[in-house]
Amino acid sequence: MQNGVLFQTFEWYCPDDGSFYRTLTERVADLAGNGVSAVWLPPVYKGTGPSDVGYGVYDLYDLGEFDQNGTVRTKYGTKAELHALIDRLHEAGIQVYLDVVLNHMGGADSTERFLAVKVDPHDRTKDIEEPREIEGWTLFTFPGRAKAYSDFEWHHYHFNGVDFDKLTGEKAIFRIIGENKGWNWGVSGEHGNYDYLMYADIDHAHPDVQAELFKWADWFIHETGADGFRLDAVKHIDQAFMRQFQAKVRESHGEPFYLLGEYWQPDIESKEEYLKGTDCGIDLFDVTLHYHLHAISVNAEGFDLRTVFEHTLVKDYPQLTVTFVDNHDSQPGQSLQSWVEPWFKEAAYALILLRRDGYPCVFAGDYYGTRGDTPFEGLKEPIDRLLAIRRQYAYGDQTDYFDDPGRIGWVRHGDAEHPAKMAVILSSGDSGQITMNVGPDGAGRAHIDKLGHHPGEVVIGEDGQGEFPVEAGSVSVWMARE
Repeated sequence: MQNGVLFQTFEWYCPDDGSFYRTLTERVADLAGNGVSAVWLPPVYKGTGPSDVGYGVYDLYDLGEFDQNGTVRTKYGTKAELHALIDRLHEAGIQVYLDVVLNHMGGADSTERFLAVKVDPHDRTKDIEEPREIEGWTLFTFPGRAKAYSDFEWHHYHFNGVDFDKLTGEKAIFRIIGENKGWNWGVSGEHGNYDYLMYADIDHAHPDVQAELFKWADWFIHETGADGFRLDAVKHIDQAFMRQFQAKVRESHGEPFYLLGEYWQPDIESKEEYLKGTDCGIDLFDVTLHYHLHAISVNAEGFDLRTVFEHTLVKDYPQLTVTFVDNHDSQPGQSLQSWVEPWFKEAAYALILLRRDGYPCVFAGDYYGTRGDTPFEGLKEPIDRLLAIRRQYAYGDQTDYFDDPGRIGWVRHGDAEHPAKMAVILSSGDSGQITMNVGPDGAGRAHIDKLGHHPGEVVIGEDGQGEFPVEAGSVSVWMARE
């Protein structure tokens, strides 16, 4: 969809009362009316308990249907409510991307004893003691589901690492020992080998695991009608497996099935390697751009705005990049906290919504607000204004005016169906102006700030140029007065 917008529907501190699906269903019409073309839902299967955000995966086949881990519903609601939500989204013309967590499992039904070795947490390639028997939470039998949809049971040999030994009560990183068993190597090289992240780490090299996950993905897509997956923690999952996974999914469900990976690493080189290692079949979030936006918001004087897109995915791989301002992991109180301060959020959203490149993602926490110890009210009205401008006017070629460390601007020149020109200018410091050219067809026309931040008007000269101003620490979108 041209000028499509992805919407992340959840934040970390959503109420755990099972009301999420019902509340979101009531918001579908508003989202569609504001130009949202796809939504990213949180993990929809059973976690370790009723308050689990979804990343402590217990049973991939339980979508809020079975009485397991203290609840029938998930944190977000029941399976019936999930189906009703997805149906409503599809009726509104909105695609649905489901969060898929394939790296680990938690909340096991019982423990098992097996041979393992403790490794250095800072270099997981180094053993720091002799192998010994431990007792880990690795047995998943799903008694509440009673083999519905799948009779597969998970045992210790389906995993390659755990973080707790019940025999001794010790918390550490243990690599499970067995035939053809070890860390997978097509992963991030952080900590020597970053295969292990948390809970019971799935061994993606095990043939039975591969077969079960391929089978589950096929069932999951048919069961939900998903249009795509947001793939969690892909830097911890073997690239060889991910190549097979994407091939299986698209073989069964077509090339348009969308895959988006979370590779949380700021350097461009590791993400380039991942794109190539997965045959450029999985788009990635632009984590580097997010960190640049955060850096501007906390130290504007120390950041040169002209470099905001340097070393970003969207600059070099625009067709494979999802841009975002914040998400559930970067919000206050979370492990990857790097919150873009509120004073800069509107300008940050202009940088992802009003430019030519990238597939922008709006975060529900920025839009509706967040809870937690440091709640945020949200910026629905300002973001809605930007979404409206994107939908109506952000088309065609783009000319950048990146000449000042504290102010940058660009012009969108429109296309045959959307001929209006648009000049955007933002400041991370003092007020000022930038001379930009919107073309001679705008000569003599008065332009106004569609965001309403600057009260004046700009009259375009015979050569198509105008002196476009911006207030301090603000953003303005200048268009011809209608």
